Amino acid sequence: MVGGLTGRTSLGLFFVDLFYLPPQLRGSGLGREILRQAEGEAHTRGCRTAVLYTITFQAPGFYRKQGWKRLGDVPCDPPGTSRVFMTKELTASTGKPVRPR
Repeated sequence: MVGGLTGRTSLGLFFVDLFYLPPQLRGSGLGREILRQAEGEAHTRGCRTAVLYTITFQAPGFYRKQGWKRLGDVPCDPPGTSRVFMTKELTASTGKPVRPR
């Protein structure tokens, strides 16, 4: 295993806890597919909303492209960076299964 996503569902919420892909796999569409499948599983489990946090120098742009919205920021170290809290409403069209190519 070289990367992946872990999360949990509780009380109608899907929490993305950890999501990592090595640099050589980023930009290939694999991250988008993994996230879409996780969102679909969460919706199947009855979740209506997803939440996560990332850091300003990590991936807020990636999540924004996938339909996530910024809730707010909390400053952290190193100075000038923040934890970015994000959310996404899950719908029936979220997370269509992806067929291997």
